[in-house]
Amino acid sequence: MHASDEKRISRRSFIKGSAIGAAGVFAGSMLSPGAKAQQADPRIPQKWDYEADVVVLGLGGAGASAAIEAHDSGASVLVLEKQAEATHFSNTRMSGGVFHNPDPAGDRKALVEYVKAMMCGKNIPWKLEGEQPHVSDAMAEMYAEGVMEVADFLLAQAPDLDRKGMAPGGKASFPMFPGFEEAKYGRTVFCGYKDLAKADPNLPLYERPRLTKGSGEAFHWALVEEGIKTKRPGIKILYETPAKSLVQRPNGEVIGVIATKDGREVAVKAKKAVVLATGGFEYSVPMRRAFLEGPGVKGWCYYGALANTGDGILMGIVAGAALSKVAKSASRIEPAFPYGEPWEKLGLKIGTMSAATSVPHSVIVDNFGERYADEHIITDSTRPYRYQFYKEAVKYDMLNMVYSRVPSWLIFDETLRAERPVVNMNISTVGYGFLPWSRDNMDAINRGWILRADSLEELAQKIQADPENRQLMDADRLAETVRRFNSYCALGKDEQFNRTPSTMGPVEKPPFYAMKMYPGGPNTKGGLDANADRSVLDWNGNPIPRLFAAGEIASVFKFTYQAGGNLTECIVCGRQAGRNAAKLAPWG
Repeated sequence: MHASDEKRISRRSFIKGSAIGAAGVFAGSMLSPGAKAQQADPRIPQKWDYEADVVVLGLGGAGASAAIEAHDSGASVLVLEKQAEATHFSNTRMSGGVFHNPDPAGDRKALVEYVKAMMCGKNIPWKLEGEQPHVSDAMAEMYAEGVMEVADFLLAQAPDLDRKGMAPGGKASFPMFPGFEEAKYGRTVFCGYKDLAKADPNLPLYERPRLTKGSGEAFHWALVEEGIKTKRPGIKILYETPAKSLVQRPNGEVIGVIATKDGREVAVKAKKAVVLATGGFEYSVPMRRAFLEGPGVKGWCYYGALANTGDGILMGIVAGAALSKVAKSASRIEPAFPYGEPWEKLGLKIGTMSAATSVPHSVIVDNFGERYADEHIITDSTRPYRYQFYKEAVKYDMLNMVYSRVPSWLIFDETLRAERPVVNMNISTVGYGFLPWSRDNMDAINRGWILRADSLEELAQKIQADPENRQLMDADRLAETVRRFNSYCALGKDEQFNRTPSTMGPVEKPPFYAMKMYPGGPNTKGGLDANADRSVLDWNGNPIPRLFAAGEIASVFKFTYQAGGNLTECIVCGRQAGRNAAKLAPWG
């Protein structure tokens, strides 16, 4: 396939091409040669290659938490992980490592209401309907209890984590939500080991000694390396073993998994339950096309795990699971580039975290050359909107019949180029080596990922020549936009969008630069419908027996969320799924 071509995947390949077709559920290939059809249920393998009470699919934060809790509840646990151990980079590991730790002095009822507003919003007077009203009451109760234990749970796995960085306090993100003051939900807190300040900044996070690890690397290390491998060696992990389908009885009961290991199918018996913790669909072409708003394949980007291809969502669909708010995404706008296997095989750019969307000497414009928002909203943790900013980026221009903000363009000058990297060098896809980048940004410029010109008019011409601009850029309009912004910088007030003055600085020193920005972020949030027990639900709202889900495959945050919500729910919902899976009586 040519790098610029888009993968064409039919509805049939949506299921079959992902090796999760209905035929896999019946596991007919697992029958022994002498078995007769009338003597055995074709849905059930005649020979199991592995077995455990609880089988967990995926080893990110949610899968690790589920495995730990199931083990501590007395169950035998087997984890199937798609990636190789040496290059096991989950969304959790590649993240910023922030989470929530409310003040224990807060009011419990207020906490439930505040959490419910984030998850669903059905208790917000101005909201017409809740995002998941059928499960949100019980879910908010469950989460309000579990979130109070997250920090202690992490410290129980890794006592050398820095307790000060986890201390509760500060203000939460949504002062307009019920329970804001009384709940004392607090700011987002950080996960890092106690000697993080002594870390060698020239070493990638994943190569640093344990006590100097921080961010998602510390979160991963605490749960997987210490919590499982050191403290619970009885939990067996099979790396490079992607699950392909669920094994079900005729009544829908899930009793096992068909996976691939060393080039052959293996049958894995789950005597009590299966927990799906396989993440979202960030790198699935057919799911992005089906579920994301606007140009879902070419016009979005994600900066987490490249292995997240919606496998568990597909398995759930085949097993009869309902879907819930699948288009929801923890997203803003971020840069992305045509590089590596996702681009070569799927035509998907690799996203990364911008470090320059709201810093001096930069503005963001649409394809016509106009600013359309206060850029500081994208990164300002004191305002609640940033992880909903993608809604601005995918706004449809009805009169021109175009998504005029896909892509958007970060316009900046030589002052910013020379001052700092315009992407985050420590975490995400750059920090973990999936994208090359130099601190002076010159490697990206030389690759053509960042356009450079001696004048704004010349820069506009180069943008217009880019196929993704569709010849929409107006040189005069871009020049006027930058002139007006520079005048606001001199005035000390953004009279157009009221951008925070401290983030403003003129775009005036040539050469000038342009970098494409797309709707996107760390992960998708929509997927399988699940209740407070984390049981996966069918389209009638009934639990599919012995099937649970946790993490972004079935995020609880279907309305909005405060930064760090994903890692928080990994532990809260992962533990809930593992605990309830372990409670079940074995089927055989």
